[in-house]
Order: sequence, then C-alpha cells, then structure tokens
Amino acid sequence: MADDSIDSTGNEAEVVVIGAGLSGVAAVIALRRAGFSDVVVLEKSGRLGGTWRDNTYPGCGCDVPSMLYEYSFAPHAWSRGFAERSEILDYLDTTASTHGVDKAIRYGTEVLSIRWAPAAHRWNLQTTSGAYTARAVIVATGPWHQPRHPDIPGLDTFPGTTFHSARWNHEVDLTGQRVAVVGTGASTVQFLPEIQPMAAHVAVFQSTPQWVLPKPDYPLPPGLHRFCENHPGARRALRGLHHWTQEAIGVPLRHPHLLRPLEALARFHLRASVRDRALRRALTPGYRLGGRRLITSSTYYSTLTRPNVQLHPTRVTAVEGSDVIGADGTRTRADIIVLATGFHIGDIPLAPQLHGTDGTLAQAWADNRRAYLGTSVSGYPNLFLLIGPNLLTGTTAVPTVLEAQLRYVTTALNHLRSTGASALDVRPDIEAAHQKSLHEALRGTVYNADSTGYYFGLPGINTFCWPWSTARLVKRLDSFDPDAYAWTLPLPTQADAERNDQPAHHLGRPR
Repeated sequence: MADDSIDSTGNEAEVVVIGAGLSGVAAVIALRRAGFSDVVVLEKSGRLGGTWRDNTYPGCGCDVPSMLYEYSFAPHAWSRGFAERSEILDYLDTTASTHGVDKAIRYGTEVLSIRWAPAAHRWNLQTTSGAYTARAVIVATGPWHQPRHPDIPGLDTFPGTTFHSARWNHEVDLTGQRVAVVGTGASTVQFLPEIQPMAAHVAVFQSTPQWVLPKPDYPLPPGLHRFCENHPGARRALRGLHHWTQEAIGVPLRHPHLLRPLEALARFHLRASVRDRALRRALTPGYRLGGRRLITSSTYYSTLTRPNVQLHPTRVTAVEGSDVIGADGTRTRADIIVLATGFHIGDIPLAPQLHGTDGTLAQAWADNRRAYLGTSVSGYPNLFLLIGPNLLTGTTAVPTVLEAQLRYVTTALNHLRSTGASALDVRPDIEAAHQKSLHEALRGTVYNADSTGYYFGLPGINTFCWPWSTARLVKRLDSFDPDAYAWTLPLPTQADAERNDQPAHHLGRPR
C-alpha cells in the first residue's frame, strides 16, 4: 500500500498538480493509489472546488445525471437526479477529506511560470509562495476556467452594476431592478428562472438561439438510496442506465442522419412551452442539434413567456448611459447588466508562461490547440493535461474521461520508474497523426456543423470534441503505448561515460 504522507519540508516533489478542482482532487487520489506519495497540489484560491467553487450564480448545477458526476471510487447518495452546485462542492470537500487530499494542497499558491530544465530533466515552477521543482507536472486547471468578457463599447461607462455570471455579485439585490442579460448559454438557462420572480424586468439578449431539451430532474428519495446501499447491483444498474442513455443521445451527434427524432423532441418541448409564434420563431435554432453545447431545462422556455421577461433576438452592440443597444437598434434601459457570455473554453491560463523544450505552450498552440489523446503535448516532457483538447463529447460525463486519463498518466509515470528513464515526450509524428485522424472523423459529426460555436476555440478548428464513442476513448486511454513517446535516459556520471564509452544521454524507447 502506498504511503499517504506528504513531504512538506521542501518545495521539491515527484509530481506537482496545478489546480484543486474535480480533476486535481482525483489526480491526487489516483497517484497515491498508483504508488506516488510525493505529490503536491498548487491551488491559487483559498479552497478547493474549481468551477464549482467559482460559479455561484442562482440555479447553478450539473447538466449530466448526478450518478455519472461522481468518482467511481466514491459513490454518493445524491438528493436529485441532476445535482445542484452546493451539493457537488460538498461532495468534493467530503471526498478530499476522506482521502486526505487536503494534506497535499498548498492553498493561496498561484503558479506564475513553469519551465522545463533539460539538464536536470525537471520542471521548475515559480509561484507566489516560492519556487517548486518536480519530475512531472499535471495541469488540472479545467476547460471552464476563464470567463469570457465581451468587448462592448460603452460597457465600462455603464452607471449601474455589471458582473459576469461566472463571478456572480451576491451583494447586488435584484429585487425590483431592471436586469439586462447578455447571452443565452447554459448559465442563463439555469439562472434566468431563479432571478425572474424578483426582478421588475429582465431583458434577455440572444445572439444565437439554443436547442433546449427537457430536463428530467427529480428528487431521489432516501428510500431509493437505502435500497441501493443494500443492493449494490441495483445502483450499478441505475448508473448504467444513465450512462447508456447519455451514450444513446451521443450516437446521432456522431451520425447526423439520425438526429431527426431528437430534434423533434426539442421542437415539441419548445411548442409545448411557448405558445406565442413570434417568440417561438425567435427561439428556433437554424443549425443542427448538437452543433453547440447541449442544454437541458424544463423551466427556461416557460420563464421567457413571463410578463416581466422580454427576449431580444439580437446581439448587444453598445451601451449608452443606462441603455443597452442591440444590433437591431433595440434600446433597453437597465439597472444591472449580467454578462452570461461563457468561458474561453479549453484555454490554459498558464500557456504563455509554460516553457517547454522549444518555446511556450501559447506559441505551440497559436494555430491549433492540440494534444495526443488530449493528454500529452510534444515538446513538453513529463507534462500531462487533464481534460485537454478534443476529449469531451456532447454527452460524456467528465469524471468518466478524467479517471481514464488518470489511469493513462499513472501508467506512464510508472513506466518512467520501472525503466529508469528520466523523461518521456510524445513523438511529434504520433501527435500529428492523431490530430489528422481526429479532425477527419470530426468532419462527419454534428460537432462541426457550426464553425463559430461553443466547440471552436480557434476559427474553423474544433478543439473540444472527441468524435468517437466514450467506450473508444476509454479503451484508447487504457492502452498506454511506450512507442508513442521518445524516452530520455538519465545523464550518466563521468565515470560511467568513460567506462561505457557512451554519450551523455540516449533518446528513444528505454531498453
């Protein structure tokens, strides 16, 4: 059994994990189980939780079934079919405490730069709490990290209050206020039904209508949990039912000729919720379902029909004084502006400061964010990304992907140990071949239907989606191939070099 103690006497570690959200917590537990006890987590905030810590807007919750949004090793008695943000955060706190993850976390420690030291075969990290050195680094900052702030002329001179939905200002009382909501993505769909009853008026600016499926949310009674606790097979079956339902929805997203029944369901949901034809037309998307992030809600459409809510099917082009102006010339007076404009999906904030063997990650990704199996980037030895580029689908639960990735990462690190190599770096030809195959497969899916949508971090390049099934993804990540990597053997001593008449190091698969 691995030693769970953490060496806190110095700033050296075998593995440094950046970020203490869903991914970072899982990484510590997986590493320890694989025999790596010398693990440090660097977290810039004062507590763990990641996106579930930061997003506190009313109604915030999970958009995949609760039973799929849990670690396989830590089942939880969820109160609802789709968990609310507070329960997910409590779950992460409890799981971290149960597994002693807190002992590994250095809170209030922001990473300022990361640099590979080729002579030492180590990563050097500069942080607000001093320098760290690590053999391997796991970047667990998540794809929903940086809020996207729109460049709207006049917004900075708005006399009222403005805030982003991902950084909700709870000191602002919306009661009796005129609220302008910019954006109609997943966050708006969740918070609009919550703020509508208290606001005097809510103006919702929609640049692109969303496909919205009904959300089968429901309380999970204590009796069900007691039954599942006494009959573990029943819980596995229920979890499997959720999993295969999600996978069934994913099939037409990969094969768009099968989409019509799902689109018909979404249109029926819209017709049943919105009687006004003009409003219904404004809410009807002009692209195929799945071309943007799938959204579920049983209350969003009906909220838009309330007397104090008005949909403006136009983007915001300017703010003049207290007026929010749409591209169609609409002027709406507001006391509060809520920017529900999403995130820089998949961006790694540290990319400009992450120096590999030849430049920064921001430079390497200037034309295309890419990683072999969403995990390894050529030119960045012993560095692994969790939930990296092109790993998620429209229906896959993040924990499923995360645990498969961590099995891959721990296998790679154990390979380093067992072979005596000091570094592994994915081969550029392997990375390129993977990218070519992946993007060729994406062309036939609905994920590429809207090239300006949610999945496209760069113009015309889908950097978010995995084009195949979840089962295929898990199988690929369960099969670590040493030949996909170049391996660096440790530098020998001078005596070793003279005795063996060999160069200082060797690149290639370890022997």
